[in-house]
Parts: sequence; structure tokens; C-alpha cells
Amino acid sequence: MTKSFAVTWDYRCPFARNAHEHLLAGLQGGADWDVQFPVFSLDQAHIEEGRPPVWEEPDRYPGILANLAGVVIRDRDPEHFRSVHRALFTARHDQALDLRDREILGKVLDESGVDGSGVLSEVESGWPLQVLKAEHTDGVERLRVFGVPTFISGDRAVFVRLMNRPGDDSALASSTIDRVLDLVDGWPELNEFKYTTISR
Repeated sequence: MTKSFAVTWDYRCPFARNAHEHLLAGLQGGADWDVQFPVFSLDQAHIEEGRPPVWEEPDRYPGILANLAGVVIRDRDPEHFRSVHRALFTARHDQALDLRDREILGKVLDESGVDGSGVLSEVESGWPLQVLKAEHTDGVERLRVFGVPTFISGDRAVFVRLMNRPGDDSALASSTIDRVLDLVDGWPELNEFKYTTISR
């Protein structure tokens, strides 16, 4: 039976990278999932008290630029979303590229098979910022989402940190995500489970 759920993202979070690599590898391997990818702003989540929201002062928060580009691809060029999504996480975390820089971001997009300048023009038009505002606000107000990655299934939202990356192992990716979903849907009584140290 197809599992329907959503997972939030912001390209700056390494734990979002881990979770989304599992999602992408699982989907590539044929996992029976219907996954939505709502965008989230870590800038907005950590904004100073009393400051206007990110979407009212976007120029102060260049870290949202890559997220806005991701929204453009997700909503206007969905057949390329998975590859671009992976490429943006890779650029940020494996290659240490500064995705706040429009030239660097445009090059990453071009190398991912999409028109970088066209994507950035869409960002400038303003509609992706409104999508960010709507999706972030909905998650916060409806489900108390506070970070990434948050797994959302029905009316349940769970912040999850996965420590491993799947590489090309789609079976590992699928079993990892399925295990998370089993906890989200099958054991809501478990509220927090966190190791005090990391055994690495």
C-alpha cells in the first residue's frame, strides 16, 4: 500500500540532507511512497524576536535563495526536482559551496540540467517567496513544525535526525524511511528518543 507523507527541507541543514538522500535513494529504487516536499525556512525559525518575518525582508536573508530555487524546480519543473534537490544538498554539504551567491547557485543549477538564469528570474518574480511563506506558516501554525527534517503524516509531525547516509543503497534508504514512518504512524506514544552520546 502506498505511503503518503511529507518531509520538510532547508538546504543548509545536514540532517535534512541525510533524510532527503534516503528519500531520493528510496524513490529511485522504487519505494511505494507518495512524498510531498514542503519548504521550510531555518532563518524564519530562528529570527530575532521583534524582527519582521523573513518574507518581508528577503534581502537580509540570502540563505533562502537556494530554497526559493528549489521551490521553482519543484513546482515548475518537477521532472528535474529530485536531481536538483540532491545536487543542492551536495553542493552545500559535500562541496562547501556558498549557495547564497547567485553565480554559484546558477552554476549548480546549470550543471544539474536546468536553466539556472531562468530559475533565478523566477525567484526574482516573487512567487516562490510567497510559496515559502505559505508552506512554512502552515507547518508552524497547523502542526507546530520547528525545524528540518520534519516528517508529516496526516496530523502528526515528527522532527527526525538520521545519522547515516544511504549512498546508492536504495534498500537501506527504503528500510530507514519505512522504519521512521512506522514509528510516526504506529507508535505515537513515543514522544522523544535521543541518545545522550553518539557512538562514533
